[in-house]
Amino acid sequence: MPENMINVLVHFVWATWDRLPLIEPAIERDIHRSIVAICEDHGCPVIAAGGAEDHVHILVSLSSTMTMAKLMELAKGGSSRYITTVLHNLEWFKWQGSYGAFSVSPHEKQKVINYINNQKAHHADRTIWPNAERTDRNDAET
Repeated sequence: MPENMINVLVHFVWATWDRLPLIEPAIERDIHRSIVAICEDHGCPVIAAGGAEDHVHILVSLSSTMTMAKLMELAKGGSSRYITTVLHNLEWFKWQGSYGAFSVSPHEKQKVINYINNQKAHHADRTIWPNAERTDRNDAET
C-alpha cells in the first residue's frame, strides 16, 4: 500500500503569559530547541523557529496523524515544563492558553521562513504581519 502524501505547512504563533518578556536571550535558543525536539518527536518536522522576548513562531510540516490542537498541547506543555524545571530552575514560567495557526502555501514557504528567522528585525523596524502578531493579552490557562 502506498504511503500517504501529506504536505500541510502550518505557521504557529503563541505568547508568554500576559506577553511578559520571559524569553531571555540566554535561554531563547534552548527554548526553541526544546519546542523543535517535541514537534519532531511527534512526527512534525520544524522548518523554522524564532520569536521575541514574549512570543514564539514555528513553521511545521504537520503529520497525517497529528492535529494542530494536540501538537500545541504537546509543544507548549512540554516546553513550559522544560523551561520551568531545567532553564529557570523551578522559577515560574507559563505560556498563554491561546495560539495562532496559519496555513502556508508551498509557494509562500520561504517568505514565512524568512519572517520567522528575522523576528527581532521585524519587531525593531515594525514590519510585522499584524495577523500573526496579535498584541492583546489573554489570561486563559495553558
